[in-house]
Amino acid sequence: MSTAPVTLMVARRVTHGRYQELIAWLHEGERLATDFPGYLGSGVLAPPPGDDQFQMIFRFTDAQTMHAWEHSASRRAWLVRGSGLFDSPSEQRANGIAGWFGSAGTRPPRWKQAVAIWLAFFPVSLLFNYVLGPLLSQLELMPRIMLSTLMLTPLMVYLFIPLSTRLLSSWLNDSPQRSNRAGSTAPH
Repeated sequence: MSTAPVTLMVARRVTHGRYQELIAWLHEGERLATDFPGYLGSGVLAPPPGDDQFQMIFRFTDAQTMHAWEHSASRRAWLVRGSGLFDSPSEQRANGIAGWFGSAGTRPPRWKQAVAIWLAFFPVSLLFNYVLGPLLSQLELMPRIMLSTLMLTPLMVYLFIPLSTRLLSSWLNDSPQRSNRAGSTAPH
């Protein structure tokens, strides 16, 4: 029985000329998921300039709650309504925070994942404490930490960790073997 949060990453390449329709359909899917028990959050990531592949991320408390959502009548109807809006669909599942760092076998080492998360968390936490610290300092430790984590967690999950992984993608995905081959001048 899975007790770790599960992330479903769905890639959809927009059909030519159907951009606005696809955006509306993707957001409809997010709204549908919010009604299901175990739903933790979701997001739509727009493609970089020159690309047409959108990423959707759905997060549930465990594999069972995600399974219930995936096999629901409302999700099936939503998928039918979206047919024709996208090409080349693909899906990946990941447990825990590893989902932000690609699929199994292509993820960077854990220490690089930790650095990327820390580089996102430190400045946000510092700014948060600088701005709101004086207001929150009047509270006891438990409510202060509860409020700060309640406010920072969505910011981290939806904005700053994806931003950090995107900005650091070349470093995160650079394996030692590739670096050694690229920098080597000795004949092979």
